[in-house]
Amino acid sequence: MEPSRWTISTGSVFEEMAGYSRAVVDGDWVFVSGTAGYDFATRTIADDAAEQTRQALRTIADTLAKAKATLADVVRVRVYVSDRAHVGPVSAVLGETFKDPRPTNTTIVCGFAMPEMMVELEVTALARGRATR
Repeated sequence: MEPSRWTISTGSVFEEMAGYSRAVVDGDWVFVSGTAGYDFATRTIADDAAEQTRQALRTIADTLAKAKATLADVVRVRVYVSDRAHVGPVSAVLGETFKDPRPTNTTIVCGFAMPEMMVELEVTALARGRATR
């Protein structure tokens, strides 16, 4: 019998350092940790909030795929931005990405430990009957 709770990792040094998983899958639910716009393949981050958002969404989409889920399964998005000026560009990318039924959204302006970070996204998805290993 498959375990109903399991984790997904991207291999990020931050996951090991801070003791967290990129995602936890519990039954049909997929909880994805806050995801910044770092490109883990190139170890770079864009200097544009919209592009950081696109990269974060690519990482999230890849993570969800490992749980047999998609961005269409996302029911909640939490958005953290380092400056209120980033809300518009980030929101525009999210609006292009999420269609009806759109997920809930909370946006918070905050500081980050890494000064190059402009945005971080956290999502919860419900993949009814699909989120299995």
